[in-house]
Amino acid sequence: MKILDNLFYSKNDEWVKIEGNKATLGISDYAQDALSDIVFVDISVSVGEELVSQQNIGSVESVKAAADIYTPVEGKVTAINQAMIDNPEGLNSDPYDKGWLLELSNDAGFDTEGLMDAAAYKKYIDERG
Repeated sequence: MKILDNLFYSKNDEWVKIEGNKATLGISDYAQDALSDIVFVDISVSVGEELVSQQNIGSVESVKAAADIYTPVEGKVTAINQAMIDNPEGLNSDPYDKGWLLELSNDAGFDTEGLMDAAAYKKYIDERG
């Protein structure tokens, strides 16, 4: 299972990559592995929409389960990855690079309090079994 050092992680198994006033987010490798074969991605927010931290942004469904997705940071939606909506199995093969779901902007910066770095997320996963 891959846990990338340059990302922050939420307890809901989302990841966020912050670069200046831009954030890219998706679901972690752990989440896609637990869900197994992802067959459907629904993004329920729109470009231009202002999101608050922990807001539901959609869901993913696999052959065995469904899970809601929440934004780990607040910001304005600047892009939605239509490729993952059209080809949701891409989340299983590449959840961090091609498998991003949303991009946000926030001129005030992003609050990462409450999010985990890679080491803390690995420990969190290990404790869950």
